[in-house]
Amino acid sequence: MTRGLLWLPLLIVFIGLAWAGWNEYQKLETYKAWAQQFDHAKYDIYAVLGQKGNELTWGKPTRKGPIELQSFSLQEVNQIQVVVGDRVINLSTVNPETLTQKSDRADLEFQLTTTTIRIPFTELQLAIQWGNHLQQDWQALKG
Repeated sequence: MTRGLLWLPLLIVFIGLAWAGWNEYQKLETYKAWAQQFDHAKYDIYAVLGQKGNELTWGKPTRKGPIELQSFSLQEVNQIQVVVGDRVINLSTVNPETLTQKSDRADLEFQLTTTTIRIPFTELQLAIQWGNHLQQDWQALKG
């Protein structure tokens, strides 16, 4: 009986980990189906993001598909920047390959005429790569 009581917490942890893995797998599968409609797309635990032409759509990933979807056009954007905590990273001078800073979270920030939209990223380098890509598209629209 004592051995059974000792193994019970381990069994509970194993079942919890199996459920968490299955849950994340379901999120990835629904993301794959959702992302097919876009030219570029990204998935992480904080947010999904898709780009189709000048339109950006983002939301929160769930097992049933992305929720709280919001869309806006790059034509509405006044400025694009990456924000880590309260620090702004200059996209034109930073080299993502040489960046050594590790961060829990970085936000890709879009300043529109009426509002500011922040899309969370789990990796700073990925946020910088997306920021550079979208800034090139945005500048092509302006110029």
